[in-house]
Amino acid sequence: MVSTLNKVLFSSVASAVVSTSVLAADIVKIDGSSTVYPITEAVAEEFQKETGIKVTVGVSGTGGGFKKFCRGETVISNASRPIKAKEIAKCNEAGISFIEVPVAFDALTVVINKNNDWAKELTPAELKKAWGPDAQGKISNWNQIREGFPDQPLKLYGPGADSGTFDYFTEAIIEKSKSIRGDFTASEDDNVLVQGVAGDKGGMGYFGLAYYVENKDKINSVKIQNKDGKFINPSLETVMDGSYNPLSRPLFIYLNATKAAFDPKVKKFVEFFLNNAGKLSQEVGYVPFSKTEYEAINNHYKSLKTGTAFKDGPAIGLSVEEILKKATD
Repeated sequence: MVSTLNKVLFSSVASAVVSTSVLAADIVKIDGSSTVYPITEAVAEEFQKETGIKVTVGVSGTGGGFKKFCRGETVISNASRPIKAKEIAKCNEAGISFIEVPVAFDALTVVINKNNDWAKELTPAELKKAWGPDAQGKISNWNQIREGFPDQPLKLYGPGADSGTFDYFTEAIIEKSKSIRGDFTASEDDNVLVQGVAGDKGGMGYFGLAYYVENKDKINSVKIQNKDGKFINPSLETVMDGSYNPLSRPLFIYLNATKAAFDPKVKKFVEFFLNNAGKLSQEVGYVPFSKTEYEAINNHYKSLKTGTAFKDGPAIGLSVEEILKKATD
């Protein structure tokens, strides 16, 4: 349950000290998820052209971004999953309150090499068989995933442990957070994963939809079996109608609450972000909310309610409507 900013902003001297140091910055500093990066970078470029205010956008993964955010090093954190309890505790220790803002929807996309003509469809159980911790040192060939698949070495490419995409995938597919085999090529840079799969006939990886859309000439997406037993391709339409599950998920920005309330640069940037998130998120390959839904999100931001609506985890399997209701109530 969220609480109002007024209840927490002036609760301690420590909070005031942190906010003063952040307010001293001449630029809007952002870091975090590589998945959310394309949206935020697109917004930042347009914002800088219009206002002249400098915005820096780093990529250290959702977890890495929260570490910086909760140390007061950034004012906005990109996240491809909700903030975790231990991260909230770190923010609390530093006197930093936050506002949670959903900005778009994503289809976590499983990808294969262009020359892979056998794995156009996979089930969650087959993904678990390939990626689960029990597969380490045992599942090393495609013919071990499904009878009839060829004798082709399996090479896996995925986000590192600081990635929110990593967290979501392990919870949705392995059904246990951060539980995964350790013998795969890991990187917080999704472009590295694209290159790995594109250069390896037996390669398989996963990342946000935008990176697939940007690189669909180099790699193919895989249809994933949903809860109704149908094999569905990730797309704007299948995310919006709820048929692409369980790998659809919301994307967030987290705002330093003091900055969001009192720093005119940050306020202007967030307002610009929410006014342009729909158009720009779709341009870079993600799934926008509707105009009405962005109005609800904007009202949520303006209410300055702090805290997370996702204390029970990443909300796997919820629809767009359910996510928004939960986040903005």
